[in-house]
Amino acid sequence: MRDLPRVVWALAAARFVSSMSSFVMLFLTLYLTGPRDLPIAGAGLVAGASGLGYLVGNFTGGRWGDRHGHRRVLLVASTAAGLGLVTVPWLPVWVLVLGLPTLSYLSATAGVSTGALVALAMPRGDRRTAVAIGRAASNAGFVIGPPLGALVVAHSYAALFWIDGTLTVLVAWAVCAGLPRDEPLAVDRSGPGLWRALRADRALVTLLTAVVLVDLVYRQLYTTLPVHLRDEGQPVGLYTALIAVGSGLILLLEVPVAMALRRCSSYPIIAVGYTLVGIGTAMFGLPVTAVGAVLAMVVLTAGEILYKTTATAHVLDAAPDHLVGQYQGLYAGASTSGTLLAGPVGGVVYAVAPGALWPLCGALCVAAAVLVLGSARRQSPVDAAV
Repeated sequence: MRDLPRVVWALAAARFVSSMSSFVMLFLTLYLTGPRDLPIAGAGLVAGASGLGYLVGNFTGGRWGDRHGHRRVLLVASTAAGLGLVTVPWLPVWVLVLGLPTLSYLSATAGVSTGALVALAMPRGDRRTAVAIGRAASNAGFVIGPPLGALVVAHSYAALFWIDGTLTVLVAWAVCAGLPRDEPLAVDRSGPGLWRALRADRALVTLLTAVVLVDLVYRQLYTTLPVHLRDEGQPVGLYTALIAVGSGLILLLEVPVAMALRRCSSYPIIAVGYTLVGIGTAMFGLPVTAVGAVLAMVVLTAGEILYKTTATAHVLDAAPDHLVGQYQGLYAGASTSGTLLAGPVGGVVYAVAPGALWPLCGALCVAAAVLVLGSARRQSPVDAAV
């Protein structure tokens, strides 16, 4: 780890601070239904539009960095998003309906460029450790952020936007000041475009499809699982303990596991990770006890540790140099798609047949694992080892 470029550590530190101060996404609905006095349905529409802006930013934002430089795009997008957040408390509601999706788009674009800069700082095949460090930093920030945000809310909702926006701008400028102005990016304008490159790599398209399915299942942690535990008569403390267990395991194990497995073929690791996520999720359908729920969370988190870092790094390794940003955006967009689908899909299934949700989630993950292994077998041996 000592040999990792300084860029990787600088961007990991930036992700830690950004995750720690990402208060707005945690408290947006409370803000809209509280100080802004919107009905819950209206607040949901505004929050949904903001999520849509984030999704579009993930899918399309990488193009800006690939064309104009990821350092420059990170600085411009973060500055615009941060300054926009600072002004939110003074904006009329009708402006927020359009403004929040725009700010989400800018934030997603900046995030895509951050991931691309990490990838471009590392040689192909060595990116898993860098991705794991960035994820660990982000998870550490999310552990600290919610209680800090609660303290800020107790003082002022407006302060949420001021702090989040100000730190977004300051972190971007501090990080970009230390980044090389000449990015290690050889833009080959004669190279294939995004869609032509994807058509030539059907296995990658299959992997991205599987990411949507597995993230739809994984995000049941934050949508239907707390409702399920409540319906089974379990206290809220059990749910918060499960989230703490998952976060702790990720912080302790993700980087060592990524380093230990960095020379192993990606597809089998991803498939095992998908399967473990499915098994862990299906275990929540068993009679609920504290010990059983913790064991299910451990199995699920083991799967997350295996698949998230490996799949992200694999997509970046598969990217031509002139498309790194857009490939980063494709993975982030696939993951975000699963996240956005998790609530409505899981909610409908749980409402109609609560007992069917958990085995269905397990089956989806196993199907995703089969898809990934099948696509790997159709690749050449060299490609499958990436």
